[in-house]
Amino acid sequence: MISPERKKILIGLGLGQFVSLLITSTGFSSSELSRRGINVPTSQSLLNYVLLALFYGGFLLYRRKPLQMNWYYYLLLSFIDVEANYLVVKAYQYTSLTSVMLLDCWTIPSVIFLTWMFLKTKYRYRKFAGVAVCVAGLVLVVFSDVHASDRGGGSNPLKGDMLVIAGSMLYAISNVSEEFLVKKGDRIELMAMLGLFGAIVSGCQISIVERSKLRSIHWTAGAALPFVGYALAMFLFYSTVPVILKISGSTMLNLSLLTSDMWAVLIRIFAYHEKVDWMYFIAFGAVAVGLVVYSGGDKVEDNNRGQPTEASGGGADKARDEEAAVGNSAIGSEAGNISLSIEYDSRNSSSAFTAPTSSTRSSDRNLSKK
Repeated sequence: MISPERKKILIGLGLGQFVSLLITSTGFSSSELSRRGINVPTSQSLLNYVLLALFYGGFLLYRRKPLQMNWYYYLLLSFIDVEANYLVVKAYQYTSLTSVMLLDCWTIPSVIFLTWMFLKTKYRYRKFAGVAVCVAGLVLVVFSDVHASDRGGGSNPLKGDMLVIAGSMLYAISNVSEEFLVKKGDRIELMAMLGLFGAIVSGCQISIVERSKLRSIHWTAGAALPFVGYALAMFLFYSTVPVILKISGSTMLNLSLLTSDMWAVLIRIFAYHEKVDWMYFIAFGAVAVGLVVYSGGDKVEDNNRGQPTEASGGGADKARDEEAAVGNSAIGSEAGNISLSIEYDSRNSSSAFTAPTSSTRSSDRNLSKK
């Protein structure tokens, strides 16, 4: 008979691969729309925000409680989230699915820098070593895109890579902002307001930037399915990640989302019949090793929690600070893929969502993100 602890681990692993596939599906949907000449990144995200506003807004109205945070904080956060999704989804017009999935991990060092600068979070040297290895892998992706002879993956790989990195940095800002908001406010309120203001910002941006493009689209089943599929995958991603964080923690989430990069490679090989440069596999290995190095000290720190000594207590607090600060950065994406990200603070037993693109992706994009 399976023990409760092992059952918990298996459920966490299963859900982790589920959200990993969701992140990959958002990337696949965006890539497929781009191939069909449908380039309306803001419109892609609009339906997701509407679903979030309706679903979580219903809970918020049912509770009939006043907002715990001023509305303009949510407006600013929604603007950042919309633009992060816009940049990452637009990158699919210029670079490959594989590059977007890997480069979205740039959210991790961005979150570390922002939390160190503004939230005064402290990090051990082991954490920086892990991030350095991850960044080395990302550099390999850009180098491969610029110098590889195969250009089937995009019309302007360097421009696409820069868009992903910019979007990932916005996912990082979103992550850090949400860490602040979730400690001061409420998770349901955050999601409802993010959906509401995200829909408003997206609607305004569509009327200015994408109105003529939407009118020129010839809507067929082949065009509508990836459009709707993207929104549904993003909504499910937002709704599933908090469960994983409560069951397995953010380290398991990061490692699970990392497999989305390999799913993206398989899609590129078997669905698009494209040649994948050998440097992608080295880059993936570097990112994987970097995340393992980054997370390697957490188990020991967790085992020391609860000991009465001052030293162990300080280490536990620091470990929790580090976990809360960067637990979700891999989402970005996307998320954006992602991207959205979700922050989980074990000290306050509360969670926050952010967009993959996959933040997420996670953005962290992060969610990622998309």
